[in-house]
Amino acid sequence: MLAAENALELAPQQRQRTVWRMDGGAGSDEQLTWLLGRGYQTIAKGLSNRRAEALAKQVQRWDAYNNCWLGEVPAPVDYGRPVRVFVKRRLKNDQFLHSYYVSTLSLPSKGLFMTYYNQRGGAEVEQFRNDKSGLNLTARRKQSFLAQKGYILLTDLAHNLLADVHHHALIGSRFEDYGPKRIIRDLLRMPGKLTFCDGKINKIELLSQKQFSQDLLICLERYCLGS
Repeated sequence: MLAAENALELAPQQRQRTVWRMDGGAGSDEQLTWLLGRGYQTIAKGLSNRRAEALAKQVQRWDAYNNCWLGEVPAPVDYGRPVRVFVKRRLKNDQFLHSYYVSTLSLPSKGLFMTYYNQRGGAEVEQFRNDKSGLNLTARRKQSFLAQKGYILLTDLAHNLLADVHHHALIGSRFEDYGPKRIIRDLLRMPGKLTFCDGKINKIELLSQKQFSQDLLICLERYCLGS
């Protein structure tokens, strides 16, 4: 955290506008208290499952949120600053499981707190997992270090291109929820023909017998016009 703070040159006033969104592996109460002492804002998942079960017994009102319930309780320890503490209850295998979250933010509802927490960075889950499955990152290995490095860089380039296509062509279409694997398998492997004029695409034809061809054609035309 100090390395990030130094690299970004965050002054005290900037730290007050900087929010750390952290999962349960981010640290103990002492580490969270230290972070709040630096002036940062946070919404963090608690580390102790035992504490979560104890806090759940203090909840006086549960509100439904997606496939779980949320309640609010007083802070279990002194974090050095005013915080709000939320408990999440979910049903799994006919048993209630609980977790808790600590935040310094001011939001109008418990659901917004959870939505904000769920928007935290997930590169280790989403990007790496999608690249492994969609781009076969783990299936190819080069004996040469430089060759392997080059392959990883090409994979990064492919990842960025797929992200760009998804953002500019697939948002708002029936393919909006497609990840890299489905985009490559179901869309980009579709037979077709591109016609160029003066170095630019001026016509796209797709095999009409293929599923999704008409919908994909609309997306590709939108993408080409947008670029």
